[in-house]
Amino acid sequence: MAPSGGRTTRRPPPAVSIELPELTPFAGTALAAYADYEAVDLAGLDLAGQRADNVGLLRCRMTRCGLDELAMPRARLSECLLTECHGSAVDLTASIVRDTLLADGRIGVLSAAQSTWSSVRLRGGKVDLLDLSLGRLSDLAFEGCSIGVLDLTGARLRTATFEHCEMGELVLDDARLSDVDLTRAELRIVRGIGQLRGATLARSQLLDLAPQLAAHLGLTIQDG
Repeated sequence: MAPSGGRTTRRPPPAVSIELPELTPFAGTALAAYADYEAVDLAGLDLAGQRADNVGLLRCRMTRCGLDELAMPRARLSECLLTECHGSAVDLTASIVRDTLLADGRIGVLSAAQSTWSSVRLRGGKVDLLDLSLGRLSDLAFEGCSIGVLDLTGARLRTATFEHCEMGELVLDDARLSDVDLTRAELRIVRGIGQLRGATLARSQLLDLAPQLAAHLGLTIQDG
């Protein structure tokens, strides 16, 4: 319910840091499917090529891990910290991620279609393709990220901020946005530009996107 004065109540942005309890070093070399890990420290591990369906991570830390071709479909991450991880491709399809910080990673393709993410912060690092298509997404914060393609096809994105982010291509086909602040993002190409309703743009961004908007509306622009 909106408070008096007509302004809506917004949730605070995701935490800048995650407060973790005392952690237990990870014992082993592989994550197990359907296993639940709580307060575990995964540091410097090579998880390349592993598959761990439905794995659960609660209040865990993953630092400087190799994630090449790591598959964790339907994973559940809550109150986790992932820092300086790298991999050519990571599968988080249909994942549930809450109250989590992903920082300074380098990922080629992060596949998280059909996922539910809430109160998630991505800070620094680079992702060539971040696939959040068909997702249910809320309270996301992107800070200082470089994203080659952000695919939000068919997604529902509510309350998101982009601070000093570079995006080569933003895909919005059939997406629905609500309270999405893009004013401090560097946008190059927007596909599905008609779905920008619910987003806030800076005036300079609007001018940059004018040719794409004109093409979407079927307008012919001539010099006066």
